[in-house]
Amino acid sequence: MNLIKHKNIFLGASGVLVIISWTLVLIFGFKEGIDLKGGTEWHVRMGNERTEEEVRNVVQVISREKNFVVKKTGDGTFIFRLGAITEMEHAEYLKGLKKKFGEDVEEISFTSVGPSIGRELRSQAIWAGVLVILGISLYVAWAFRKLKEPIASWKYGLATLVTLFHDVSVPMGLLALLGNIKNIEIDTNFIVALLVVMGFSVHDTIVVFDRIRENLQNAEGKKHGLEATINKSVSETLVRSINTSLTLVLVLVALLLWGPATLFYFILTILIGTVIGTYSSICVASPLVYIWSKKSTKN
Repeated sequence: MNLIKHKNIFLGASGVLVIISWTLVLIFGFKEGIDLKGGTEWHVRMGNERTEEEVRNVVQVISREKNFVVKKTGDGTFIFRLGAITEMEHAEYLKGLKKKFGEDVEEISFTSVGPSIGRELRSQAIWAGVLVILGISLYVAWAFRKLKEPIASWKYGLATLVTLFHDVSVPMGLLALLGNIKNIEIDTNFIVALLVVMGFSVHDTIVVFDRIRENLQNAEGKKHGLEATINKSVSETLVRSINTSLTLVLVLVALLLWGPATLFYFILTILIGTVIGTYSSICVASPLVYIWSKKSTKN
């Protein structure tokens, strides 16, 4: 597999993908869930015979606010999204629903988050992502510290940083687009999914880098040069990377098709990130290391 020969195609495609993703993020932004902006999410089961309009009219009489959302799921569960409400108001809403629809009204879950807590969670989520990316990059640079020629250890760390940025950008762009088209909200589950993607991606990248380091240190690697050694290393780890990713992808697809509806976009984010992460660990990380090493050699 002559990966380095086609490096400009792979890096160009990845660059276009990242630009499109961040363009979508900047244009549409994200629709934040209640745990990031504050508010109430309430799940109540009332049976399939009830309609969204019927339930909305009842809540509208009880509620003091106009901007609330009522959504019905397939199993007769209604999801209410409102502003942050007190426990007293919560009890009043539940009493009103039972008075209208009878005692078969069953409360499944109730979550209310204040605006200040939502802002704090959002800030913590952003810092968590930034620190994880930097921490992983520094760890990779430290792990490869004994190898200075022909590739300095910090270049492995920098390539990992760029690769992780690439891997999280694509799911972010997708969720921004879905938020605009289907009003999909992001919450802390989305942040967790991105962290999972980072962990999987860096694991795959380190395997490829470790094989490059190993081959560069033996006599054959020193004889054939950097380009041939990187191509050989990628070829040796290619089957392993694809098989490992395919195993996870099959599980995620099964969960996507038959798993709980509430986790659909959480699973979708991990699935997209896994596919992109596998691609980047092979077609982005290794070419970057090669290009930066060649430039330093020329200088």
